[in-house]
Amino acid sequence: MVKAVPLWLKIVTVVFIALIVVVMLAPLVVVIGTSFSANQFIAFPPKGFSLEWYHKVLSSSAYLSSGALSLGIALLVTLSSVTIGGAAAIAIHRRQLPQSELLGALFLSPLILPTIIYAIGLLMFWSAAFGPVSFITLWIGHTAITLPYVVRTTLAVLSESDPFIEEAARTMGAGRIQRLVFVVLPQCRPGLAAGAFFAFNISFDEAVLSLFLRTPDMTTLPVQIYGQLEFSPDPSVAAVSTIMIALTVILILVIDRVLGIRKFASA
Repeated sequence: MVKAVPLWLKIVTVVFIALIVVVMLAPLVVVIGTSFSANQFIAFPPKGFSLEWYHKVLSSSAYLSSGALSLGIALLVTLSSVTIGGAAAIAIHRRQLPQSELLGALFLSPLILPTIIYAIGLLMFWSAAFGPVSFITLWIGHTAITLPYVVRTTLAVLSESDPFIEEAARTMGAGRIQRLVFVVLPQCRPGLAAGAFFAFNISFDEAVLSLFLRTPDMTTLPVQIYGQLEFSPDPSVAAVSTIMIALTVILILVIDRVLGIRKFASA
């Protein structure tokens, strides 16, 4: 017979979870609160209420150009990561490639390598092999570090899929392309959506890799924020961060609307 959980253990568990929630949410409250401050410097709690810093961000050519660059890279990285990672996950799951387990480990290997080491290595390799870095370099670099998330989430979904559905489609006369489009890809959809979400957010927020692979005329939004914090910190940085937080929330709401959070989380 299972013994009842002691009251003191329940209390400790609730307190511990509450502390974790506070530690996770408190920085967000500080950032969002600071973005509406009327102060000229970063301070919390804010004194007064003002939308001045949002106006400054939305009218700043530096922030807008860096934001557009980050958004463009993130969208391209999401597309390439989902395409390559999804295809790799399907092939690995079906064991249609030689050494599938080794390939699976290879696709997940960027997770164990510190980003700064990877950035330095890619910079040295690209400079020696191809010359100066460019937009393509940044795109490839971001794609490499986001691929593991797409591969992992898609493999997780495929591991729970029913293989007999595709077999039934083949028995009914469906060709290979038809089975891929109408059977396999719908089964992969939660994993691909989860991988796309991670790929977009990781690419959009990536600062270390962007710092090493950027050019003087190519500054992403995270690098712009770091530069602002270093030379002239003001609440506009908090305003940009709040906009980025809002973008993530909007993405979650869109996924919930289209796919459902339960299916997304199960990936």
